[in-house]
Amino acid sequence: MSETARAADQSARKPPGLRERVRATVQAEVVEVAHRLFTEQGFDRTTVDQVAAEVGLSRASLFRYFGTKEDIVLGRLEESGRQIAEALAARPDDEQPWEALRRAFDVLTRMNEAAPEQALSYLRMLQETPSLRARHHEKQLSWQELLVPEIARRLGADPDQAEDIRPSALAAAALACLDAASTAWVACEGTVPLAVLLDRAMGALTE
Repeated sequence: MSETARAADQSARKPPGLRERVRATVQAEVVEVAHRLFTEQGFDRTTVDQVAAEVGLSRASLFRYFGTKEDIVLGRLEESGRQIAEALAARPDDEQPWEALRRAFDVLTRMNEAAPEQALSYLRMLQETPSLRARHHEKQLSWQELLVPEIARRLGADPDQAEDIRPSALAAAALACLDAASTAWVACEGTVPLAVLLDRAMGALTE
């Protein structure tokens, strides 16, 4: 295990304080209620005031937990990005970067396939709502930033050499494959496992 993975593991073991636990509980409740309303009514037709009223918060209080309406849907992506980065850092040091990236994405495939109907509904909403697609793209750019340092380490790349674009290119290509697989998974209504579609997408670049 790399030093990055060890540090992440030690950080993960540190229990959160009471304030963090309360905040996480409220955020989880807001997300659950919001997703139900968004699914029933559509994202654009559901107002922030409706979500706030359902969970017993004022509009101002809700915005203390989430910066925008889109963040209620996409807030979990930040944690997902950290989990993928930690999984990548935990992969064997002798594993090729592309294979390590594919295995790191197992964090997402397992999560989505554990509750496929919920995951499909979520992804469908992202794909059908322009404002969510734009914010989702921004979030995935932050994933790329998290992945690049570990890929660079595995390649033996010098982070001070801006002209070495291999780490960024690999991270961007892997995330593009993930997007393609997710889009196909929604299109086929989950009849083909997401992991299989992701294998096909990433495998296409190594054939």
